Amino acid sequence: MMNMSFRKVSQRTAALVAGISLLVMTLAAFFSYGYVHSSLVVADDVAGTWSNIQASLGLFRLGIAGWVVIVVTDLLVSWAFYRVLEPVNKRMAQVVGGLRLLYTLILAVAVFQLAMAEIRATDASQLMASIESFEATWSFGLIVFGVHLVMTGLTALRATYIPRILGWLLIAGGAGYTLVHSLYQFFPQWDTTTATIETFGSVPMMAGELAFGLWLLGKAIRAKRALPASWLGVS
Repeated sequence: MMNMSFRKVSQRTAALVAGISLLVMTLAAFFSYGYVHSSLVVADDVAGTWSNIQASLGLFRLGIAGWVVIVVTDLLVSWAFYRVLEPVNKRMAQVVGGLRLLYTLILAVAVFQLAMAEIRATDASQLMASIESFEATWSFGLIVFGVHLVMTGLTALRATYIPRILGWLLIAGGAGYTLVHSLYQFFPQWDTTTATIETFGSVPMMAGELAFGLWLLGKAIRAKRALPASWLGVS
């Protein structure tokens, strides 16, 4: 009985960790990529990028710190998604957690390249080379991330306690990430078309995971009063 109660508390904790981590990650991504990276890095313009970063080196460093926060929260989500989905299908939950962990490791390598860019900030060409290496490595990682979201969605669809719409949103978002970044990686000659697809698909691509995180957070908060009863409908 005590073991069953601990299991339910642990799953609620995992849902809470996942929800909070995804919210923190989203805010950090908006800051580090949506604001810092987009403001300072000018595609195919070494001189312009170098000038921007030299003028805002402190902001560039804050952007790197935001990426470190994203890596840490991604590690937490790797564990939390596995724990939340384990009652549905342990093998699929392991795949979901493992793919997220693999993506996080690739992201960490990419962020290391960004840190190297900061070290090389006095040399414009080396700085730009490090930034481009960051972008290419992260883009490759997002293919893995997309597969992770598809597997998360497929697992969620098998759960009686997760709304089916969340599963389909996760699958759609994952397919979008995989398609867009496969095109970037393997068909660079289509970059303009791919960028257009990414622009129009960015909201649907992000919506699935964010919606799932908000649902987990809300469910975990509401379930606090219900313990030791089943917190997600899992007995």
